[in-house]
Amino acid sequence: MYQHKMEEDIRCPLEYGLEIFGGKWKSRILCVLAEKGTLRYSALRKEMSNITDAVLAATLKDLIADDLLQRKSFDEIPPRVEYCLTEKGHSVIPILQSICRWSGAYHKEENENTMPQCKKCDYK
Repeated sequence: MYQHKMEEDIRCPLEYGLEIFGGKWKSRILCVLAEKGTLRYSALRKEMSNITDAVLAATLKDLIADDLLQRKSFDEIPPRVEYCLTEKGHSVIPILQSICRWSGAYHKEENENTMPQCKKCDYK
């Protein structure tokens, strides 16, 4: 397992928030699950479109470790695993929507790759 060379040094709650839901993929996953509810891995990957399996798996593990997602596995053949937001995960959605609205006020570029979930944030 990777060992950080320096001790984690979060000095501001904003730093914690950005670490928890910041970055390209975490916020996208959270928004997709907020709209779609519970999804299986394959359905989530399809919604994300251009993410690799390794990156999706690692990001899901991070979100589960941070208690934003819940992973539920079923004892079936073939195995079935579903992901959904936790209460903490649901609590971050209004924050992400607010960031999306703010960003939309300054970044007006919309194209065919705009996620459907973003169109529901009233980002314009």
